[in-house]
Parts: sequence; C-alpha cells; structure tokens
Amino acid sequence: MTLSIQPDAQRSVTVRAPAKINLHLGVGRPRDDGFHPLDTVFQAVGLYDDVRATDGDGTVTVEPASYLPDSVLTDLASGDDNIVTHAARLLAATAPGADELPRVDLLVEKRIPVAGGMAGGSADGAATLVALDRLWNLGTSDERLLELAATLGSDVPFSLLGGTAHGAGRGDVLHTIPDPTTWWWVVVPSHEGLATPSVYRRFDEMFPDAPATPASSAGTLAALAAGDPDRLAAALHNDLEAPAIDLRPALGDLIAHGEAEGALRGIVSGSGPTVAFLCWSGDHARSLADTLQGDDLPVVLVANGPVAGAHLLP
Repeated sequence: MTLSIQPDAQRSVTVRAPAKINLHLGVGRPRDDGFHPLDTVFQAVGLYDDVRATDGDGTVTVEPASYLPDSVLTDLASGDDNIVTHAARLLAATAPGADELPRVDLLVEKRIPVAGGMAGGSADGAATLVALDRLWNLGTSDERLLELAATLGSDVPFSLLGGTAHGAGRGDVLHTIPDPTTWWWVVVPSHEGLATPSVYRRFDEMFPDAPATPASSAGTLAALAAGDPDRLAAALHNDLEAPAIDLRPALGDLIAHGEAEGALRGIVSGSGPTVAFLCWSGDHARSLADTLQGDDLPVVLVANGPVAGAHLLP
C-alpha cells in the first residue's frame, strides 16, 4: 500500500503502545446515533505493539508474535483499509506542508491479541500517530493528537493516554485516575477473534430493555482508590461478557476454570474473546499462568498495570 508523501533522508522512530483491560464496562441501550453510551474504566497493561516509522517507499509490514493467527498479516498488511494507514493519512492530511512530507515505511511488531477486546488495533493507530508526528517533526499538541485519535476509534485516545482512566460517551471522553497500585493479570487470548460489532448486536438482542444510562463504575473506582485486589475482584464488571459468552460458550468454561485454579476473578476483556484473570501478585500471576499453560491452553501471558500509553523507544 502507498502513503502519499515524498522521499527524504532516511530516519527512523519507534513507538510502543499498550493493550488495555476494561475493569468496568457498563453499556447502555443504543442512542439515536446508533452508538451505545458507556461508563468504563480502562487500565493499560504490559502487553505491547511497536510501530517503527522509517523514511522509505510507503509500505506497511507486520511481524506478528508466534501466538497470533496468520490472519494478522492479511488484516494489516494488505489493502489500504487498516488503522495504521488511516492514522498515517489522517496525520498527513492535517499537517502543514503535507505535500513535502517524506514517504514512510511502517513496521508493526504485533504482540497484542487481534480482535481480542484489548484494543490492539487502537494501540497501532495511536503508535502510528506519535511515530509519524516525531518523524516528521510536526510538534502536534497532545490535545490535537487526542482529537485525531478519537476520529480513528473510541479506544485510540486511551491508547495514547495509558495508565488508568475513566471513559464516558463512547469511551472516548477520558479522565485520568490516580492508580499507584501495581495490579497483576494473567491474560488468555483466543486464536480466533470476536468482532466487536457482533458482540454489541448480541447485547442488544439479549437485553432489549437495557437502561439508557450504563451501569456505574463507582464501585470499581473505589476499589482502585483502596488498592485492594479482593475489592477490585468483586467490583470487576463487563456488560459485554454475557453476549461474548453466548457467542463463544467456551469463554465461560475458561473463566470458571481459571477461578477454580486460584484466580481472584476472571473477566472477558472488552468485547472479548480474551479473558483476563486478576491475581494477588506477580508470583501469583506467574504460578497461575504456569498452571493454565500446563492445562494445554495454547497461549497464556502475564501482564501488570497500569503502564504508560504510547511512547517513544530509544
């Protein structure tokens, strides 16, 4: 695919962006514009995608982790309809002197589960915005980058921000939450993704009388303020979990299995199908991961949060 910009001396910038887990995801019935109002709490966790922007001839290359499905290459490296290319063109179109910007090659080192409810695509979009802003020396303000990110998708602004944040509206109206505790998670992705629109459609079918106002995140926010893993485990909430399990019943079995093996709580991450298990500590997380991996689950990952949003690598 080609990004419509001109050559220059070769330089390279690499930006890392994190995955997210929704500690709370309250979903209201669709508004008149078709979007569901959300009350959500995001936490950025230590699973990352890296995007490297280099002056080149305008190609996009993907290097997926071995545990990701082959479809990642098809989704991101063929055609022009992917978030990396959209982010590059959006930033170029809004930059002064766009016709003089150098052509770029983009390399996506992909580790976040795809279509897994962890904002992997959003992380790539956010990383691309930051990488190209630095490569092209645009000096775009943080506020403007957040505005551009919101046009790419509801989760992209949080991928820029990172840490822990409360989201309203479509999840893109963000307020940072102080969160000094280190939380530990075991993350179990699925080899087959689950499309977010299909999960929302199933939510609407299962809950036609859903309230207009989504379930409040107050309990989750109080648990974070207390820094208490047991309290956070009790407060974890996801209105999309039931429809995700309805579409993929094995997710319910996985949650029950992980909790039986000692997880404080298991929850579908976002629209799924990734499942995240909250643990007491790093040692507890590594022990649970070893147990689940021994049960022949193909991929079991350990991550902690909160971590920084999209940021430059040396």
